[in-house]
Amino acid sequence: MTNAIIHTGNPSQADMVVRLHVEYYARHWAFDGRFEAQVEREVAEFAAGFAPSRDGFWWAESDGRFVGAVAVDGTRSGEGGARLRWFIVDESCRGRGVGAALLERAVAFCRERGFASVHLWTFAGLDAARRLYERCGFVLVEEAEGDGWGPPVIEQKFELDRQARFSPAATRRIKS
Repeated sequence: MTNAIIHTGNPSQADMVVRLHVEYYARHWAFDGRFEAQVEREVAEFAAGFAPSRDGFWWAESDGRFVGAVAVDGTRSGEGGARLRWFIVDESCRGRGVGAALLERAVAFCRERGFASVHLWTFAGLDAARRLYERCGFVLVEEAEGDGWGPPVIEQKFELDRQARFSPAATRRIKS
């Protein structure tokens, strides 16, 4: 596999974001149709209302294939706040720095825009993603049990520590 290319722009790859989420979470976490419907609806709303001054979208391509994405939703997250959303990397590219590169772009965007707060929701068990979040300065602030997509999970809310800086591990180059 060649190096991944990170694209910046509007959410033109929204359908691929949905597909990658649905396939991964159904296969590994047994999430059901409720998850697919929610992701489809929320990604479509984001794409329809995308405002480049407050919203960001980055996607990764490798060998001509869509292999990951992340978004910053800055218009629907409360006054002065933003939410990191739909972070995912194709399993074939994990461990190669693609996720770190995507997150670095998203967090840099949040810092450039001066958001007063940035948060994300995930769930316990996505350990590699959690390590990346923490390297970028996110800290766990809330946990609660949820079962909205099938099996119960421990939902987790992370907030960006405004004083944190990128660690060298989070900013390493993408490996081929």
